[in-house]
Amino acid sequence: MALCLLATPGLATKAPLNERHEAWLVEVDPLILSSEKRVFRGLATDYQRDAFIDRFWRERDPHPETARNELKERYTRRVLQARALYGNLGDDRARIYMVHGDPAVREEIRCSGSYSSAEIWFYSGSEHVSYEVLLIFLTPRDKPAFLWHPSVGNAEIQISQASRCIGGEKLQVAASSIRGRGVDWQLAFQGMVSKPRPRNQEWLATFQAFTTALPEDADTFDADIAFSHPGRYQHRTVMQGMLTVPVEAIAVGDSLGFRSYNFELTGEVIREDKLFENFRYKFSFPVDDYLGIEIPLAFQRYLRPGEYRLILRLEDLNGESYFRYENQLVVPAVENRFTPPTVLDSTTAKLFAEATAAVERGDTSIRIVPPRSLLQRGLVRFDTLAVGEEIAKVAFILDDRRLLTKTRPPYNVEIDLGEFPEPHALRVEAIDSAGEVVAADEIQLNAAGERFAVKLLEPRAGVTYSRSLLARARIEVPRGQGLERLEYYLNDNLIATLYQPPFAQPIALPPVGELIYVRAVAYLGDGRAAEDLVFINAPDHLEQIDVQMVELYTTVLDPAGRPVLGLESADFEVFEDKERQELLKFETVEDQAIHVGILFDNSASMGPLLDYTRVAALRFFQEALTPRDRAAVITFNRLPRLAVGLTNDLRRLGGGLAGLTAEGETALYDSVMFGLYYFASVRGQRALLLLSDGRDEASRFDFEETLDYARRAGVTLYAIGLFRGGADVRAKLEQLADETGGRAFFLDDLAQLSEVYSLIQQELRSQYLLTYQSSNQEDPESFREIEVKLAHKDLTPRTLSGYYP
Repeated sequence: MALCLLATPGLATKAPLNERHEAWLVEVDPLILSSEKRVFRGLATDYQRDAFIDRFWRERDPHPETARNELKERYTRRVLQARALYGNLGDDRARIYMVHGDPAVREEIRCSGSYSSAEIWFYSGSEHVSYEVLLIFLTPRDKPAFLWHPSVGNAEIQISQASRCIGGEKLQVAASSIRGRGVDWQLAFQGMVSKPRPRNQEWLATFQAFTTALPEDADTFDADIAFSHPGRYQHRTVMQGMLTVPVEAIAVGDSLGFRSYNFELTGEVIREDKLFENFRYKFSFPVDDYLGIEIPLAFQRYLRPGEYRLILRLEDLNGESYFRYENQLVVPAVENRFTPPTVLDSTTAKLFAEATAAVERGDTSIRIVPPRSLLQRGLVRFDTLAVGEEIAKVAFILDDRRLLTKTRPPYNVEIDLGEFPEPHALRVEAIDSAGEVVAADEIQLNAAGERFAVKLLEPRAGVTYSRSLLARARIEVPRGQGLERLEYYLNDNLIATLYQPPFAQPIALPPVGELIYVRAVAYLGDGRAAEDLVFINAPDHLEQIDVQMVELYTTVLDPAGRPVLGLESADFEVFEDKERQELLKFETVEDQAIHVGILFDNSASMGPLLDYTRVAALRFFQEALTPRDRAAVITFNRLPRLAVGLTNDLRRLGGGLAGLTAEGETALYDSVMFGLYYFASVRGQRALLLLSDGRDEASRFDFEETLDYARRAGVTLYAIGLFRGGADVRAKLEQLADETGGRAFFLDDLAQLSEVYSLIQQELRSQYLLTYQSSNQEDPESFREIEVKLAHKDLTPRTLSGYYP
């Protein structure tokens, strides 16, 4: 049995903050929230505090997809500058400067009386606010400057002193100027002094969930632990830990008659007094499968060779008792040959032998190099990075159709993707001399950065497994979002929950002969889920059928053009290629999350309209978005630009529209293609609002190509035409909107814009979701026309005109 250390009261003793950590708290005081400060002060060790600081900055990184953290770099420079300018960081000028930077205008005034000086700062916006604001700092004699609040209420003396120092007339003129621009001074002031929020406001709870400390007076139980090193992954050694827990030591959970053992495992790996990594798993085992035996809990980490300190906390979730382990861990360098476990029960070793052996293939890999361009069409070259002496040939598979096999490197290929940038799945398989697939990779083409998907790399269909397997999954997460968890199921039973990579999990199997499947389900923080399923040990005659469900988000309008609610399933008929379809699901979508993007024309011809249209777009976001919704801003002139990806942060959306200038020609069709492409991989209710004066001047794609792609994308398009444009322009915008289930509006007066936005918002909240399974199972490529009919002849349904399967 490996050494088992149970928590003692001394382990819960909290070390006081050292000088470095106290200094950090002072520096970030203008940023750190009170809840974050409380958790930081409650941490027990310096390595946990250092890990907190690293996570604190990562959660505030404005561009997490890049290697740099621009906010941290900018803030660190400003801290040094603030010390030089103001002497200490307690001065309110220093606090505002560190967060918002230099004001556009700064005026200093010498005073007499209680104050030695005053300063007026004017901001036209900053990294955190998108509006104008006026700030007044008063400096008492022999004290740091403080920020004067415009709503000090009954403090008449302070107000009068401020007015005398600054000059009452000057103060009134400045305030009137701000209000004249439509800015609420007090509201703008509050935005400046409020602390910017982290991107993920749930990060603190997640950080705390990874603790290895035990509660005071916790009940404990014994367990065995052993380690093996079955191979390597790239330049790291695969460390496999195996905990075995006797069933008599733990409690049984009962949920509506389903009895199970349930555990949560949390671990910390420390190297040179720094947290190298931490991890968290949940395990569930049906009681009927583990009668009278020990329960095996297997986990894997990929570690560099060297010496570490490993801390584990295993909680019995039903009995609220714990096992704690802390000891040195030596990870050897391995040559991808199986290294026997240090201590391991023979029964458990046999049970997981197949899963362990699967790791030995870990150093053989293949990866597709993603193409550089966003939209792929025509002849496109694809390169791969293949590693491993086992690889004898590589097969290229596009949309489940094998294109060709290359028998020697370099393993690259040119593929004709057709004239339109349609979504495709490209898969490569590395095959050994015996014909076995030893590695594989897959990428989605023309799926933008908002795709959320999980793919089971192991197990594989057609491969036989007897007692165990090593489940492995690859997950694609939308840009700027984080994975909340990955769950592995064996049939309908939840086996393990993983909260961080590597997403590899050994799974013990029931006796050979049973038809079973492994399912992987990934979750984002907002509750969205994606899953994949593989049948294992299935008979040859078993065929998996991909059942395509067609979803129609449908708006119903009355004769006045207003959305109609209150209809029932029986009021609708759906026809595909003139054949009636059976509705399998019917619901209203008043409370569903929506994903909406504004495609904003800032070409030269929009110059006189720019300010008004920007304010109207911001108002739409403020009024339309709920906490569950997501919105994006795409601006365009000669080229489209994703100004803000999907988010519900109103400040970021406002920032995406701030500072726009009208310049360049209009690439309307290219930009519509880009907007549709961006939303094509988003699931659920999607709408794109095009705001333009309507004429295309610089696109590579023409109208017919754009219309065809719009039919394929399945995204509702609302076109708002401003003033210019003849009958031809109007007809094309109307056709784009009609084919996608949207509407086109043409405005003669900008004052109508708010009304149009309000109407679009009503429509998005007043739709019906009609779902059916197509009766056409024979023609996989042609466009299928859709028609929705209503029992009420005076009402008009609007939905997609059709789709490509």
